[in-house]
Amino acid sequence: MKGESSGLIIGISIGVVIGVLLAIFALICLRYHRKRSQIENSSSRRAATIPIRTNGGDACTILSDSSVGTESPKTSGLSPFPWWIGGPKKANVVSASGILEFSYKDLQKATCNFTNVIGQGAFGPVYKAQMLTGETVAVKVLATDSNQGEKEFQTEVMLLGRLHHRNLVNLVGYCAEKGQHMLIYVYMSKGSLASHLYSEKHEQMSWGLRVQIALDVARGLEYLHDGAVPPVIHRDIKSSNILLDQSMRARVADFGLSREEMVNGHPSNLRGTFGYLDPEYISTRAFTKKSDVYSFGVLLFELVAGRNPQQGLMEYVELAAMDTEEKVGWEEIVDSRLGGKFDVQELNEVAALAYKCVNRAPRKRPSMRDIVQVLSRMIKLRHERKYRRHSLPATPDEFSIEMDPPDHRSPMSQHQRVESVDSTADNTSFEV
Repeated sequence: MKGESSGLIIGISIGVVIGVLLAIFALICLRYHRKRSQIENSSSRRAATIPIRTNGGDACTILSDSSVGTESPKTSGLSPFPWWIGGPKKANVVSASGILEFSYKDLQKATCNFTNVIGQGAFGPVYKAQMLTGETVAVKVLATDSNQGEKEFQTEVMLLGRLHHRNLVNLVGYCAEKGQHMLIYVYMSKGSLASHLYSEKHEQMSWGLRVQIALDVARGLEYLHDGAVPPVIHRDIKSSNILLDQSMRARVADFGLSREEMVNGHPSNLRGTFGYLDPEYISTRAFTKKSDVYSFGVLLFELVAGRNPQQGLMEYVELAAMDTEEKVGWEEIVDSRLGGKFDVQELNEVAALAYKCVNRAPRKRPSMRDIVQVLSRMIKLRHERKYRRHSLPATPDEFSIEMDPPDHRSPMSQHQRVESVDSTADNTSFEV
């Protein structure tokens, strides 16, 4: 009898335990399905209302005050892996970044059936699009016969999903439908830096604006090199990849050739733009942060001289360097369109900095952080001098003293200008 009781108790205990476990399992399944449903609903609502980063207090944080909304965007999948690489669903791009996916139909309507062309590059045509929300964006379409363009598409979606800085062009979303791959960016209304340097459609950029643009670009590159984890090397810094917003603040664009820095990277195929390529990269096929620094140095000289690097800019610089003494003597290369309206000391400091950036030995080039510090200090000192001039009252004698010395602005150089690169941007002038 006692044995039967013990068996009954054990059986009941086992039954209770099994029942409890089944109840717990059922509860877990129920909560899982409810949670999944909530996440999907939340993602759907977020996709319809997520704002493009809006203006802040700083003029260079401009994007847009409107938000991407009713254009049927879909949030990207939550997988930590880029599913399109080597997979069978290459057209269905899934990004772990949360970048919005737009439908082909909505983009076709926004671009007037892909007729509003504003640019053309190796990647494919670029269209201006007006979304139903009123937001103006730029749509870059992958050329269907471009294998390299497809790789650049994948690179930009992967990188720009995690890179966010006020001096980088922001990726709004993408589309991968009907055999087409498209990237949607914030629209930069003033076009490229190259168009302002070389097109007669625009008023000449002041010296102060050129230095500010150089600082904006330097800050963007500093973020890529020192703020991104892992660091990113742009690999294609040039004036046509620097875009300007309505306030004439600069952003770095086109990350199709960009790569994350690798400690033991293997030599790669030579990619980039002639005139901006680091000689060390050409010889070793190894691209480093200092290769970006070299390209930035060329861009600095481009801002100073107003000459196209593909038309002998660096040869022109090397000839001028033979007659310079450290930080002085660079006036002869200055852009004649400035009309002599520049600060001689600043000009020589910028040119000397640029010359350090293009040093043949990469280890002797400054870092982007060093460059940002130099340019920031330069602009700060200029503002302090301007503030002192406006805040301190001057006597008649002081006025006469300031007016007596001759003008030390450099005479205009007589070099030949190279005209290139059209732009649809509006005319503008800016004085820092």
